[in-house]
Amino acid sequence: MKQLLCATFEGIDAKTVEVQFTATKGLPAFTIVGMANTAIAESKERVKSALLSNAFTFPPKRLTINLAPSDIRKEGSHFDLAVATLIALGEQKTELEGWYVFGELGLDGSVSENTLLYPIILSLANQGIITKAIVPANALNKLSRIPNIAFYGTSSLTQTLEILSNENQSAHVSTSTFSFPTLTHQENNYFYHQHYPLDFKEIKGQEHAKRAALICAAGMHNLLLEGSPGSGKSMIAKRLQHILPPLHNDEMLECAKLEILDGKEPSFTPERPFRAPHHTSTPSSIFGGGSHKAQIGEVGLAHGGILFFDELPHFSKNILEALREPLEDRHIRISRVNSKVIYAADFLFVAAMNPCPCGNLLSKATPCRCSDVEISRYRSRLSDPFLDRIDLFIQMHQSNAEDKTSYTSQQFHEKVRNAFLHQKGRGQVRLNGSLTDSEIGVFCVLGDETQKIIDQAIGRFGLSFRAVGRILKVARTIADLEGAENIDKEHLLEALSYRKR
Repeated sequence: MKQLLCATFEGIDAKTVEVQFTATKGLPAFTIVGMANTAIAESKERVKSALLSNAFTFPPKRLTINLAPSDIRKEGSHFDLAVATLIALGEQKTELEGWYVFGELGLDGSVSENTLLYPIILSLANQGIITKAIVPANALNKLSRIPNIAFYGTSSLTQTLEILSNENQSAHVSTSTFSFPTLTHQENNYFYHQHYPLDFKEIKGQEHAKRAALICAAGMHNLLLEGSPGSGKSMIAKRLQHILPPLHNDEMLECAKLEILDGKEPSFTPERPFRAPHHTSTPSSIFGGGSHKAQIGEVGLAHGGILFFDELPHFSKNILEALREPLEDRHIRISRVNSKVIYAADFLFVAAMNPCPCGNLLSKATPCRCSDVEISRYRSRLSDPFLDRIDLFIQMHQSNAEDKTSYTSQQFHEKVRNAFLHQKGRGQVRLNGSLTDSEIGVFCVLGDETQKIIDQAIGRFGLSFRAVGRILKVARTIADLEGAENIDKEHLLEALSYRKR
């Protein structure tokens, strides 16, 4: 028996699959077993044509391909090349230990990539279980971004056999070649961009909201903006994406994986995702799901970036309440009869809402048309447990002719990068907004005076333990922006001012 390695998705993570081959005596037949989907079953005709088109003899025996383990569903046309290679090798003695082989075959034996290739190999790399792989030559430019894997490019079945007989042919050892500005801390490089297509200088006035946006970006804290129509809520939310903290190489690759899962060509830039689903979206599109297989949703695609809900109260009550889990636990669990999947959902949640159904409750120029009952019903769509997971609440005022431009996105981004280095300098793995309860006790230490202030706030406002933790994390970010080593009184008081009363 001969075997090569390939892989398939199990949920959103890749699982190694052993492609096993035997040729036994009996009536000529070609069988693929191991819970293969239609794309793999149809590969038999592509494999036969590719072999016969390249002067290979199709063995007149009973050929069996087994995809192990047999209890996992396999999908994807990238199994073609491994299957054809094993049949072409036949009885030859070739060392195949540790070889991963990926590629879709054409009828003439040419090799091409498919959409699953990059996310599968990236997932295997993140698990540390792949060191060398034969891949389509036209995918090398993309795959070479993934570190610690030796890739061998092939454009045909014949070339694949040459690589296996001589590993030095067509070798391409991957190296990361990012050419973005870099922050370095303890030999780790963090990349950022200096391109601001949407700039904070375009927002006049709203200094309080822009200050909150800066704090939000520096620590990845959840933000809720409330204000009349046209006050700049969406403008602030859309500009946040360009001032977020730098990304590590692994995080950039993860963002590229999410882009491919979303059907886009990966950009390999240090720009975090920005997802803004419409309020009519279904729960499955937001959180993921499907009848046969759990697909990733907007919450998962926003991992590492921003999830923006405009017109927040118009979202379904079920969606808002279900959002509480990923906001707290930084992951989400999708359970179906055929699959149960847990995927990371560590994102910055930003929301915008009007103060009432007509939007004019805070307006000085236009009277509000809503009754007290309508306003109460509108606000009651947001439950207290949901609001308890929001770090910064900002009520925006109407713009006027005297408002001026203040900070630019470039200035904000520089402040965010400095705060980022402060956080890494303390030995934090996560940014302030994602600190666990135990990490809060280590990195958000209070002095006697500041502890008295938080104790008074707990008694006066009835703060929950969750709310106290979020206040401390916001205060820690404010101190980082100011370059302070400790959380002082003014930092804590400013953090308290952003809590919803």
